[in-house]
Amino acid sequence: MRSGHRLGRQFGWLWGAYGTSALGTWLAFGAFPLIAIQVLHAGPAEVAALSSVGALVGAAVAVPLGPWVEFRRKRPVLIGMDLVRFAALLTIPAAFALGVLSFVQLLLVSVVVAAADISFRAASGAYLKTLLPAEHLLVANARFESTAWTTTVIGPPLGGAAIGLLGPVATVVADAFSYLLSALGIRATGGHEPRPVRRQAARMRAGDLLDGWRYILADATLRPLFFNTAVFNGLVMATDALLAVLMLGQLGFEAWQYGLAFAAPAIGGLFGSRLARPLVTRFGQHRVLVVAGTLRAIWLVGLTLVGPGTGGLLLVMGVELGLIFCCGVFNPVCGTYRLERTAPDRVARTLSAWSVTTKASTALLTAVWGVLGGLLGPRTAIGLAGVLLLATPLLLPRRAAAPLAEPDSEPSRA
Repeated sequence: MRSGHRLGRQFGWLWGAYGTSALGTWLAFGAFPLIAIQVLHAGPAEVAALSSVGALVGAAVAVPLGPWVEFRRKRPVLIGMDLVRFAALLTIPAAFALGVLSFVQLLLVSVVVAAADISFRAASGAYLKTLLPAEHLLVANARFESTAWTTTVIGPPLGGAAIGLLGPVATVVADAFSYLLSALGIRATGGHEPRPVRRQAARMRAGDLLDGWRYILADATLRPLFFNTAVFNGLVMATDALLAVLMLGQLGFEAWQYGLAFAAPAIGGLFGSRLARPLVTRFGQHRVLVVAGTLRAIWLVGLTLVGPGTGGLLLVMGVELGLIFCCGVFNPVCGTYRLERTAPDRVARTLSAWSVTTKASTALLTAVWGVLGGLLGPRTAIGLAGVLLLATPLLLPRRAAAPLAEPDSEPSRA
């Protein structure tokens, strides 16, 4: 058996569960806005609120769940969050069939799903760290990353075809059942997981909710990476809607061309994630983190040059290919670096704080860039985001971190 390549039956079930739910998510990509528009006849403001407010409120709801997840067995939490998402999403086709579906219900479901997503990610990172030795974490994260980009390539086209034949509610059903299958896969991992124990069995205080952020900000290498990730992800995601307006409106691209411009370049993420481990083996983790993190920041500004026709479509695809390839290298290395720098008794709180901040910053920057797009035009607003991204490499860790001294137990509180 080659070390780092065969990660065992438990990881295999976890990986399969992740791939199933990721495919379901991409099958239902854009389903909520389409339901709001086609079924509920919602306007632009309501559709914008569905994505931004839902994610923002979901992030706020998830804040107290980080400490709660930390001191519970992670596998039952993962199964529970999958079942919560399954049940929440299934209320939409049920309400649709009964003729009582409302915009408020869509918004509430988006909040529940966003909060469950954050809690699932926090628990899954902590569970992965207990499941595998440190030297196998990069291989595992690279496999998750390659799976994410693979489902990005195949999911939206299949989902689009399903929406065309059966309507957007059908893809929500598929997404719901993908979480049920994921829960069954995680249950099949088996094994014994000891229950985490607090040093003091005290009731959780309000200040405990900030433990994840305290840990991140106190670490000289996690802190810059944390801000880099929040700003980078927020700015990139904030330009998606503006690029849609530019391409589908001003430049006259067809919907299938717009979809192709984003689905095809996702293959770059697959190749990038497969190169992550060989690059780290040859050049070292810190160097790959900095170089890939720098290179991923240079692409977005190129979208200001997009024009109509085949040339414009190829330009968008080239920019997205370069951006996604660099992200495919960076993301698994960053995820592994973050797990290695986090003490075992802090993983869930740290990852929860990280996800909450990333989702909140993305929602806020999307709203701000929506306003800027209206004032300055989509092309100028995209260019502004691209220029700001050029500064994000300054937030990457400047030197390799010293080995983490893991604490014996949870520090006591006065």
